[in-house]
Amino acid sequence: MAGTEYTLPRATFDKPVKLLIVVAPFYRDIADMMIEGTRAEIEASGATYDLIEVPGALEIPTSIGIAERLSNFDGYVALGCVIRGATTHYETVCNDSSRGITLLGLQGLCIGNGILTVENREQAIERADPEQMNKGAGAAAAALHLVALTRKWGTRKGVGFMPDSEEYRLAGALKDNPTA
Repeated sequence: MAGTEYTLPRATFDKPVKLLIVVAPFYRDIADMMIEGTRAEIEASGATYDLIEVPGALEIPTSIGIAERLSNFDGYVALGCVIRGATTHYETVCNDSSRGITLLGLQGLCIGNGILTVENREQAIERADPEQMNKGAGAAAAALHLVALTRKWGTRKGVGFMPDSEEYRLAGALKDNPTA
């Protein structure tokens, strides 16, 4: 990753990893640079990916939530670019897309957030370009590290009471306690 401040070593895996790259290509040239960096990092890690495009940054968290419910990805990379304009729409898009991704992450989804929030096109290009800051690769690396942590610590769905790891408990079935 040329020109980046990212310092952790690349995540490694014993089993295959598949990510979903979710891109809001409002600024096509910026999105393409970020996709390039993202793909290179995923491939260098030995992982695979699918790529989808959505209308805008606000649709990225929703799309990731849908994919989590209806598909089988290990993690997600969110890519987009929001450039400040003359209205308060910038703050809405930045805050709400970030909040949506954070809430999904707190539910246990492994998401690398590569949604650029910048003041101008020059800042966007500097951050998106794989030869400069390469934020697409950084977002992919973040998602891959979260997948590695999830695998290290095991998987657990939901909250509250959890049955022994290799058994399922049904209502009314008591383990080692035949009476109430």
